[in-house]
Amino acid sequence: MQNQFKFIILIIIVAFNGLSQNIDFEKDSIMMRKMYDIALSKGKAYEDLRSLCKDVGSRLSGSAQAEMAVVWGKEKLESYNFDTVYLQDIMVPHWERGSQETGWFRVGDEKIQKVNLIALGGSIATNGLLHGELIMFETRDDLLKASREEVEGKIVFISQPMDEKMISTFNAYGGCYPIRGLGAVDAAKLGAKALVIRSLSLAEHDHPHTGSLRYEEGVNKIPAAALSTNDATLLYNKIKNSDEKVTFSLELNCKTHPDKPSHNVVAELRGTKYPNKVITIGGHLDSWDLGEGAHDDGAGIVHTMEALRILKELNYRPNYTLRVVFFMNEENGNMGGKTYAQLVHEKGEEHVAAIESDRGGFTPRGFSLDGMDEQLVLLESFSRLFEPYEVHKFVKGYGGVDIGPLKEFYPSAALIGFVPDSQRYFDFHHNANDVFENVNKRELELGAATISALLYLLDKYLYLI
Repeated sequence: MQNQFKFIILIIIVAFNGLSQNIDFEKDSIMMRKMYDIALSKGKAYEDLRSLCKDVGSRLSGSAQAEMAVVWGKEKLESYNFDTVYLQDIMVPHWERGSQETGWFRVGDEKIQKVNLIALGGSIATNGLLHGELIMFETRDDLLKASREEVEGKIVFISQPMDEKMISTFNAYGGCYPIRGLGAVDAAKLGAKALVIRSLSLAEHDHPHTGSLRYEEGVNKIPAAALSTNDATLLYNKIKNSDEKVTFSLELNCKTHPDKPSHNVVAELRGTKYPNKVITIGGHLDSWDLGEGAHDDGAGIVHTMEALRILKELNYRPNYTLRVVFFMNEENGNMGGKTYAQLVHEKGEEHVAAIESDRGGFTPRGFSLDGMDEQLVLLESFSRLFEPYEVHKFVKGYGGVDIGPLKEFYPSAALIGFVPDSQRYFDFHHNANDVFENVNKRELELGAATISALLYLLDKYLYLI
């Protein structure tokens, strides 16, 4: 086994050296410097993000704001004179939060205490004020081990926090995602009447975080909400320090409507050598209905639009067709990504690579690849070019939700996720803090330049593999 591992490493080294010999480092360094200069001194990303956030606002699929975001996106792309701009028809779910959610708890005979909570996306309503005895589980695993006798007729509270010891906050989020995504089903199977969870964030504040849940056919649907981290900590400590019964009251006024028509927004620079071979870049145009969707994923929208705009400003004519897509409905269905993959496959296009930006507008760190070893070798061969910009991470990993469906039709395509610094992302994720004012101009511009540079290098050297 050890000899086999050494052989693989040797093959990678040989491949890396071979690719490096074909890269024109001097010419590419000059080109990349121009890209960063444009982004930092003449960039459009920050003002475009301001416009998306302030002129349109939050953009939940099916909402009026989401449809106005489509109008905004098409007009903005047309203003940059790309070779073509068009819409793709899709159908999206339509869930509405309704009036502001409310919640309270009481420990024994103590006075009631109001909490900040928010319905999880897709939740059913409570049909008025819902009361019940609260039972707390410190982890989802504890809930899964519980008996029906313990849970039936009660409101379940899962107090599990994200793991603050993890350096990658996305790994910490992944460890807690099933609480939000599957907790309502877990609790309902044991007869619970509602679910509340601790918001998925490492920050302690009063703004609860939403996000999609899933219901399971044949399992009773129950209302589900997230508490702010401050209130979840307060409730946890109250329960741990008292033997008294805890009661909880909440009201949610959510409603699910029939699916609605919507659109992906698409722009292209047509390829000169391989026009039917496509490199897609993009982010998702929709957002949750809290805040303004600035980091999630307004940043990804302007990152990728700016990446293509920079190449056009430099009069670069690509080898492959370079396509930016504003995907609709990543947050609660991914119909934009699924429909895009299906439609381009039906058109007979060949997708060779895709880059997604959906991790916020923070300082660039690198890229993660869902792809083959030789594709990773190619990315790593670019590392010398990115060193002056302190971009150093080129690893196997995750591409992104929106570009993920391409894998079904194009299994050999390189699916690449933009990786910025992750430490502050979950301060803003899916909550009212995700506003334009919480995006740093310089960090956003650096992200756009970094994506533009990788797009240029892929277009120039992808043929080598």
